[in-house]
Amino acid sequence: MGRFIVPIGFSLVAIVSIAIWLFLPSLGDFGKQVQQGGYLVAALIMLVILQASFIVERVWSLRKARGRGPLPSFLNAVRERLHKGDVDGAIKACAAQRGSAANVIRAGLERYIQLRNDGATKEKIVAETQAAIQEANGLEVPLLERNLIALSTIASIATMIGLLGTVIGMIRSFAALGHTGAVDAAKLAVGISEALINTAGGLFCAISGIVAYNVFVTRVDNFNYMMDEASYEAVQLLAGTTTEKR
Repeated sequence: MGRFIVPIGFSLVAIVSIAIWLFLPSLGDFGKQVQQGGYLVAALIMLVILQASFIVERVWSLRKARGRGPLPSFLNAVRERLHKGDVDGAIKACAAQRGSAANVIRAGLERYIQLRNDGATKEKIVAETQAAIQEANGLEVPLLERNLIALSTIASIATMIGLLGTVIGMIRSFAALGHTGAVDAAKLAVGISEALINTAGGLFCAISGIVAYNVFVTRVDNFNYMMDEASYEAVQLLAGTTTEKR
């Protein structure tokens, strides 16, 4: 059933986009002008809807990935507990925080406790704890970066569709100029209007998509940096705790 969700979603968005394009004249003169951009306007509307959906999904997912409280406060709380050797308290803090960073650190802490209870050597504890953190981080990062490629692709496609609409509009304009006799001013105006509307729509979708993509990439990079720093420090503190106990 899951493989049908994406095609069904795209089909629904396409139907909604066409319906919006058909009812544009009901918005007044502006709606009529936009509809004169031709059928490609419906495609641009579809891209805008998809882009807005991906942006909302990314905002919600990244907010969920931060966890229940401020991430710096959580990392400081875990750091303080590990300084005191309270690994169980650090795990409880991760369970209360949730989110991607908490999941990564918790995976390492739980592996550390398991190895320590099994009486493993210090080298094995450090190596496998670090491996558990890296494995958990490898599972969380794709979730943080999901749909970013889609945003970038939509921005590129919107530019191309806007350019295609511009070219089609200019072709119609020059066709109106190419007839012998008086120039058909109505066809000339329609062609120029179609070109400019598609240009504006494509640029709007592309600019907003590029801005959203760069914002999300920066947030994901900062998030990954904080997770890497916290994970590295956690491993070092756990290694020190293991040394003290041996």
